[in-house]
Amino acid sequence: MNGAESLVKTLLDSGVEVCFTNPGTSEMHFVAALDHVPGMRSVLALQEGVATGAADGYWRMARKPASTLLHLGPGLANGLSNLHKAKKAGSGVVNIIGEHAATH
Repeated sequence: MNGAESLVKTLLDSGVEVCFTNPGTSEMHFVAALDHVPGMRSVLALQEGVATGAADGYWRMARKPASTLLHLGPGLANGLSNLHKAKKAGSGVVNIIGEHAATH
């Protein structure tokens, strides 16, 4: 088990069963883990604001926490307004972003 698979397992153990994703290249290990760890449903969003809005809406409708996977930098920035709204509403959203390797 690698770190990405461990993170997916931890999310599942915490009751998170869905991940709304708009990943970039630095999140590929986590994307692969979404396929390898059973129980996590991955939903591709074509824009980061859609992913964060969907995660917030999922909490508000199903009362179950959701996660998002966004690319670092501008990807996170594109999703911040909906993450702010989710925080103000007390929604259960776990946001995950990647990081470039130190050698990048």
